Amino acid sequence: MDISPVLISLRTASAAILVTFFAGLAAAGLVVRLRRQRWKMVLDGILTLPLVLPPTVAGFFLLYVFGVRGPVGKFFLDFFGLRIAFSWAATVLASVVISFPLMYRSARGALEQVDPYLIYAARTLGMSEWAIFCRVSLPTAMPGVVSGAILAFARGLGEFGATAMIAGNIAGKTRTLPLAIYSAVAAGTMDEAYSYVLVILLVSFIVVALMNYFTALEKRPR
Repeated sequence: MDISPVLISLRTASAAILVTFFAGLAAAGLVVRLRRQRWKMVLDGILTLPLVLPPTVAGFFLLYVFGVRGPVGKFFLDFFGLRIAFSWAATVLASVVISFPLMYRSARGALEQVDPYLIYAARTLGMSEWAIFCRVSLPTAMPGVVSGAILAFARGLGEFGATAMIAGNIAGKTRTLPLAIYSAVAAGTMDEAYSYVLVILLVSFIVVALMNYFTALEKRPR
């Protein structure tokens, strides 16, 4: 079994979760603090859109924007000499876009469950909104936030459609585990496909166990 897809997938998912965690948490905090319900619904719909779109459609839009002729891709190529499409960075980009809604919605749900009286009490003590978020809301919501991060990591690890569109299936460069499984089945090397599937199953089981653990922490009475 070629181990490079495993390493590429782990590198991709690890890099993607660093971006997804902070971006999803920031977006959730912004939406929770919005007072106008109309703006909250519109912004929530935009941020959740990659969750309901077929991954190939999301990949199509990524390719349109970050391809060599796309506005962002052409800018990076002309000014920095960096080609985003069909590179390892493209696998990270696809994982970030597809896994972001899971992180965002989990973080939002956890933040919305924070006791508002704790926030009111912190305000009466003169704490700033940033201090309240960092010292009251986030620690209280942390089990749900971490659970969302674990789920987003697993989703990034298993991303297929968008990755195939924007990054391709280049052996040793952009071939992640799902793409390696597809390639092995297409080539008729079923033993190799079984090995990759076993790795995915093992990671998925660990993810479910961790999610159950943090869900139990979230439901534990404080």
